[in-house]
Amino acid sequence: MEELVIRDADVVDGSGEPSYRADVVVDGGRIVSIVKEAAAAGCLRPKARRELDAEGLVLSPGFVDMHAHSDLALLRDPDHSAKAAQGVTLEVIGQDGLSYAPVDDRTLGEVRRAIAGWNGLGDDIDFDWRTVGEYLDRLDRGIAVNAAYLIPQGTVRALVVGWEDREAAPHELDRMRQLVAEGMEQGAVGMSSGLTYTPGMYAKDAELTELCRVVASYGGYYCPHHRSYGAGALEAYQEMVTLTRQAGCALHLAHATMNFGVNKGRAPELLDEALATGADISLDTYPYTPGCTTLAAMLPSWASEGGPEQVIERLADEETAERIRHGLEVTGSDGCHGVPIEWDTIEISGVGDPALAEFVGHTVRESADVRGEAPWVTARGLLLADRLAPTILQHVGHEENVRAIMRHRVHTGGSDGILQGAKPHPRAYGTFPHYLGHCVRELGVLSLQECVAHLTSRPAARLRLPDRGLVREGYVADLVLFDPATVAAGSSFAEPRVLPTGIPYVLVGGRFVIEDGRRTDALAGRAVRRTPA
Repeated sequence: MEELVIRDADVVDGSGEPSYRADVVVDGGRIVSIVKEAAAAGCLRPKARRELDAEGLVLSPGFVDMHAHSDLALLRDPDHSAKAAQGVTLEVIGQDGLSYAPVDDRTLGEVRRAIAGWNGLGDDIDFDWRTVGEYLDRLDRGIAVNAAYLIPQGTVRALVVGWEDREAAPHELDRMRQLVAEGMEQGAVGMSSGLTYTPGMYAKDAELTELCRVVASYGGYYCPHHRSYGAGALEAYQEMVTLTRQAGCALHLAHATMNFGVNKGRAPELLDEALATGADISLDTYPYTPGCTTLAAMLPSWASEGGPEQVIERLADEETAERIRHGLEVTGSDGCHGVPIEWDTIEISGVGDPALAEFVGHTVRESADVRGEAPWVTARGLLLADRLAPTILQHVGHEENVRAIMRHRVHTGGSDGILQGAKPHPRAYGTFPHYLGHCVRELGVLSLQECVAHLTSRPAARLRLPDRGLVREGYVADLVLFDPATVAAGSSFAEPRVLPTGIPYVLVGGRFVIEDGRRTDALAGRAVRRTPA
């Protein structure tokens, strides 16, 4: 007898087609049978060892978070309710060009410091891997939800070239190509870049094109955080389109926002020409206007050359610090997307040192006013005192752009969720129920069927997963049951760590990770490796 039958569910199957009522049978981690309109037809209904009454609930495929920063959180927090409770059954990690494989001992230490604001320093983690394959094997020991991995181009560059602003020598480019090939062979689904983060930003287009050619040869995709989301955003998008076309590589644009005043109302200009000529492009967004990153990411690229320790040295030097200030406040640094920084839009969301907690929840300008000093003095002092660890919310988005991009025909969902800090962005705990509750039920930006397709089958297609992303017989039983009338994000900017409501059941590989609205002890997730071309 089969393990589970989910009775009388309103199935929104991920295809975008109308829903239907059905009994869905799960066994051995897969969907083995779908009996449509079983009760109404009066047919013999399927039996199983367990029966779950889904009356009033929608059954959909599990949600795919196309842009996650859970690289260490999956290892340190077996509960991981931040994502499991949202109905996320697969996260794509290794984002923005910086993560923890492939590395050597030197590079690992540098990367840990550079992205402490995203993942913490990792003092609680046993870094018993160095290659992409070894990291994926570590995930296979058991995690809350599934994870796919992107090779981080910035980490590869740090390993081979270092943190210097220079072109790679021919033998260095050969070594980087080799590392990317090895990572793809070991199961990565593609490659990411952070082209406003060091050292990935130091790569010229020719270097990136060569690495993308390797990714394309394995059927993977390139996922860049491109060179500007502010002044020059549309040009930066076009740069990535041109680069990947030359490489013959599929392109997925990370957190494809159109932020800052210079881009208000310009979302309709995004990608239409490229898509009309047949480019293979997809993108992800989160359904909020503020962004989230580290305070150090705002600095000019020249100030970040050489790695974290040299950044701190430059900040400590008065003359150099004044150059940094001028780049931030007057000319607009490349770290701040070419736009002069507005300190009243920069809210401190987390710090590494608990003694600095008084800054959290306040903009840099607010803290500066309390201290009777210029905002740069406050920001510089905080960066030095916390050794570059502070994270920020950057309130520079536009609701009309968010909604327009959300409707785009190649759109998928990605939380860009950073789980560190006392006051993280609420997207980390709320992106997917916020889509379903706020954007679908309250605003009507998308229909429920459209939205579920954006969060399930579209990302599965980009990841080239042949048996995920749809409710189909034979598919992996990564499933979510939610109440369309009540599903909502519990997280807010005031209370960002509140779990969502209206998602009582989540299954990963046929095992309940959320049951009756509570996290079980199941560690049903594993590394999801690239499907060979």
